[in-house]
Amino acid sequence: MKPFRPFLAALFMLAACPLAAQQAPVVVELFTSQGCSSCPPADALLHDLARRDDVLALALHVDYWDYLGWKDEYGDPAHGRRQKGYARAAGRDMVYTPQMIVAGQEALTGTRAMELADLIARHKAAPPRAVLEVARSGAALAVRVAPVGGAAGGPCDLVLVRYTALRHADITRGENAGRRIDYANVVDSLEVVGAWDGQGPAEFTVPLAGGGDAAILLQRRGHGPILAAARVQ
Repeated sequence: MKPFRPFLAALFMLAACPLAAQQAPVVVELFTSQGCSSCPPADALLHDLARRDDVLALALHVDYWDYLGWKDEYGDPAHGRRQKGYARAAGRDMVYTPQMIVAGQEALTGTRAMELADLIARHKAAPPRAVLEVARSGAALAVRVAPVGGAAGGPCDLVLVRYTALRHADITRGENAGRRIDYANVVDSLEVVGAWDGQGPAEFTVPLAGGGDAAILLQRRGHGPILAAARVQ
């Protein structure tokens, strides 16, 4: 993290004005695997979510099913660690696929479309706890955060997510052998790029090299709630 530079502040055209509370997308993380026969319906549901502006849908492929005979080419041990971190934070003693985590809080089986719709609607209706604004300037992002209605409840991390909007897999072994599956918003990396105390407005500069899709999450430290999210435009 580097100090926020004055010339980047002009990107926001906010000057000394406080950040305005805006509706941020609800983050839905799907923990999935190419080696899981129960996952394709959840992968298809994530496709539908990825088309929505009010939802930031992310597919995190895990590698702990690779022993079944097919190595998930998008699997990353970091995704399994993130999933286990959510479980520890919530006092759960197991992880599974397909599993969705909504706004860093509620966990559900990734095929329960009605339950998922209710959770998304509930988070959309909830008052914001923090505001997050992101603007691109060449190979950097200018990021501003501020609490809404007082402190945001504790220290938070700024998490940079890089993802690919559409990927494909021709699976020849394992539980999904013979299937060609399309995957939406496949996460390539997650990186903590800043720390916020949650107390007052703050500004950051985040390096962003290369192309591809990206988003910033504002998440309570320790796999806590995701207070806000913003796509990089």
